Amino acid sequence: MTSVLQAIGWAVGLVWASPVTALGLMAGLVALPFGAKIAVSDAAVVFHRFPWGPGGAMTLGNVILHTGGSMDETTLTYACRAGLASGERVRLGDHERAHVLQYLALGPLFLPMYFACGGIHHGNRFEQAADRYALTGRGWWPWPRPGAAKPPD
Repeated sequence: MTSVLQAIGWAVGLVWASPVTALGLMAGLVALPFGAKIAVSDAAVVFHRFPWGPGGAMTLGNVILHTGGSMDETTLTYACRAGLASGERVRLGDHERAHVLQYLALGPLFLPMYFACGGIHHGNRFEQAADRYALTGRGWWPWPRPGAAKPPD
C-alpha cells in the first residue's frame, strides 16, 4: 500500500511541476545541437554539457541543466563556498535531486519562493536543504516540520 501511495504522490508531483519541467525541456532541447547530451538520472531528465551558464547545474522541475559530464561530480557546499564551513563536498546529483523533490512538492511555486528566500546564496533555505540532503540523504524540505528539532546549519 505504501508503494502505491508513493507512486500516486510522484505522479501528482510530476503533474504539479510540469509547467516548469516544460521550460527545462525546452531549454535542454534547444541545447542539443550545441553539444548537450540527454540522460535520465537522479529522478530527472538531465541535459549534460549544457552550453550556457556559469557552470554547475540548475534544476527546472524534473529537468537538470548541467554544464558538466556526470552527476557524480562533487562540488563544495554553499556554506563551504561562503567560508562558513571547510572541505564539505557533495555529489552534485544528490544536491540537484533535492531540488527535484522540492519541485514535486511546490510545483510552479518553487521559483518565486526560491527567489524570495534569497536566490542563489548560501543563506537560501532551499540551497541549505539541498546541501543537507546531499550530505545525509535526508532533509530536502526547506522548512522544519512542526515540533521537530531544528536541523544543524
